[in-house]
Amino acid sequence: MYPTALTQLARANPFSAPLFSLQKVEEPQQSLHGQRTRTLAAAATADEGNSCEFGSQKYLVLCGFGGILSCGTTHTAVVPLDLVKCRLQVSPDKYKSIGNGFKVTVREDGFRGLAKGWAPTFIGYSMQGLCKFGFYEVFKIFYSDLLGEENTYLWRTSLYLAASASAEFFADIALAPMEAVKVRIQTMPGFANTLRQAVPKMYAEEGLWAFYKGVVPLWMRQIPYTMMKFACFERTVELLYKYAVPKPRSECSKSEQLVVTFVAGYIAGVFCAIVSHPADSVVSVLNKEKGSTAVQVLKKLGPKGVWKGLVARIIMIGTLTALQWFIYDSVKVYFRLPRPPPPEMPESLKKKLGLTE
Repeated sequence: MYPTALTQLARANPFSAPLFSLQKVEEPQQSLHGQRTRTLAAAATADEGNSCEFGSQKYLVLCGFGGILSCGTTHTAVVPLDLVKCRLQVSPDKYKSIGNGFKVTVREDGFRGLAKGWAPTFIGYSMQGLCKFGFYEVFKIFYSDLLGEENTYLWRTSLYLAASASAEFFADIALAPMEAVKVRIQTMPGFANTLRQAVPKMYAEEGLWAFYKGVVPLWMRQIPYTMMKFACFERTVELLYKYAVPKPRSECSKSEQLVVTFVAGYIAGVFCAIVSHPADSVVSVLNKEKGSTAVQVLKKLGPKGVWKGLVARIIMIGTLTALQWFIYDSVKVYFRLPRPPPPEMPESLKKKLGLTE
């Protein structure tokens, strides 16, 4: 009965397809205080060619650095599209469509006007990327140690969802101040043109609250977005290798693997944009209007208003997510960080399931 029940549990698990492997776990050892400890060992010994061990301090630091590059550079690159998207959300009567938004902006501010808000975008999303990718790796290892080897395998994508949500909670706290500044610059003509002009004005008007009043809507927007970003990406990568790529991942070159990473990232980005767009609309309007609350803005926008600018955001987030995963994976390749293959069922679990003698 036990193996049969466990088999049913494994088959019924809706989150049973990860990208990478959490393989062998060392036998529990007695710590100095008599407590049992476990060391995650997915590629934990530096294989030949790897520059460090999986989960080591160097590994986590370089993952955080990859997050800075992937998020900071990509968000800055699409500032013009982000600016038009924000204006579509907060002033739909003036900006009718993406094309019209670009025309009106260029007519009023010139081509330089399309770059408004680039500085807070670069700083804010670099900090967010550091926390998003760096803490994701930390929480992934932490939750895996809590679950144990077999449960980590059975509920691995659930683990990725929990780790990504935990990481994004802290990432949004780091992002919130610069996000508020960016929206003010982009959506309030005449308020400020640069970061140095906007910060003292906002502080004089509303104090520190001006920089953090949008953090709750940010959580509403970014946590579902990030959970989708990681889970959907990993599921899509697995499906691509299973049905689209004509050879196993182990036989693909690094360049071929990065192409798969980019395609999977774009597909994941489309779903990310959809699930997080209503909250994104609330954030844009909330940071523009002084004294408003998220509930008031949501009532004002209504069911249709929260979906304004969705097409622009799908294009922007799809491109962003694809480039972010591509850059992040490229950083791992460049620094020769461990990139474990798809997982294998632990031997102990195979015995319980009756798959081995």
